[in-house]
Amino acid sequence: MSTEWIVEEIDAEIARLTQVRALLAKTGKAVKLAERTAAKSPKARKQRVLSPEARKRIADAQRKRWAAARSKARKEAKEA
Repeated sequence: MSTEWIVEEIDAEIARLTQVRALLAKTGKAVKLAERTAAKSPKARKQRVLSPEARKRIADAQRKRWAAARSKARKEAKEA
């Protein structure tokens, strides 16, 4: 692939897109589509709720990880 060929293809694509845009602008569809797209607001995400049991499992697992990290740090401190 030569650079010249790539540039020619890009120019051809730009020409096609320009023609399509002109056709849409004549019919007014481009304006309607833009208005419809702008009118959509981002939906608020529904907040997830954890059960008390799940919250406890997560907390216990984190405490276990912290204890393992402290234990490892203490062992390394004794060895040093």
